[in-house]
Amino acid sequence: MSALLSGYRVLDLTNVLAGPFCCHQLAHLGAEVIKVERPQGGDLARQLGADPQLNRDFMGVSFLAQNAGKRSVTLDLKKDDDKRHFLEMVKEADVVVENFRPGVMPRLGLGYDVLSEVNPALVYCAISGFGQDGPLANYPAYDQIIQGMAGVMSITGAPENAPYRVGYPLADTVGGLTAAMAINAALAERPRRAHFIDISMLESVLSTMGWAVSNLLIAGKAPTPLGNDNVTASPSGTFRTADGLINIAANKQEQFEAICRVLGHPEWLQDPRFAERQARLDHRRELSDYIEAALSADATDVWWRNLVEAGVPAGPVYSVAEALAHPQVRDRGLIERFEESTLGRPLQVVSGGYRVDGHAPRVDTPPPNLGADNSELLPAHAANDE
Repeated sequence: MSALLSGYRVLDLTNVLAGPFCCHQLAHLGAEVIKVERPQGGDLARQLGADPQLNRDFMGVSFLAQNAGKRSVTLDLKKDDDKRHFLEMVKEADVVVENFRPGVMPRLGLGYDVLSEVNPALVYCAISGFGQDGPLANYPAYDQIIQGMAGVMSITGAPENAPYRVGYPLADTVGGLTAAMAINAALAERPRRAHFIDISMLESVLSTMGWAVSNLLIAGKAPTPLGNDNVTASPSGTFRTADGLINIAANKQEQFEAICRVLGHPEWLQDPRFAERQARLDHRRELSDYIEAALSADATDVWWRNLVEAGVPAGPVYSVAEALAHPQVRDRGLIERFEESTLGRPLQVVSGGYRVDGHAPRVDTPPPNLGADNSELLPAHAANDE
């Protein structure tokens, strides 16, 4: 794959997830990403994950997941000598990404005003929970905090058990993607100028909740938890079959008509409770019960094939392992494998999640050990340490 960001250098000062995921995307687009980490332990994600030994080795699974292709140097930005080394790096960089609390970088003497003087074309991206100003700017925030405050948890789950958080770090990931998008836009500017990009995880998540937010703002209808049901259509949700679950999304009239044919119940089309879109929404529970009774006659894979052939979007409910093993995912190159890694064994991680010119993005190197590139990128610093 052509390295679309080849020639761009990114200084990644970030920790844990949102910032590292942003820079993970930039690395897979071809940018040279250099992690600038604390000498004492580095990125906190190095100590997080399901393998305790990897955590002790500062190569935790959480770190391995989104730092392939990056380089690592260690600097203590509270020390004057290390600040000077960092400023020398900034001169040659195109992007700085940080996710400290607002005000930390200025207090270190390394805020945007200082760095943009050093490099007048620098793209500076600050990722935080709530943004750089406002009454909550200095409040700490992790993914679940943002999910709760954005209203995501209030509409996740069923009416009887909500609120629930989404089962993976949604807010961190959305914040990271938003940052990567904004950085790419700034890099595309001609001629390029310095820019300060202020990413609020809270606002990033709210901006992805378009339908839920707009139903409230425009229609005056507050969103509520619906479990696995679709707020806009019925039958559209998760249904039980003879051996498991299937998702069906009949969002159009012709798709509902196809369901009636596939399930062998054409009489539903004449039932006033189900004949029209709004009627089906009003009588969602009754219709779902009828559909599940019919689906109980056969297995998920049978209904999946029959529904799709009839033009109805449908699919099984997989575990993560089943999803990764499916040929649709397995054969498109989402997973990249490093035969040799710093772990002393092969390593598999998820790549960028897209293709360019028919090829999945790849990086050349596995996630780095802490400070692995000090001697090459900070020779004077390394000499002083000796």
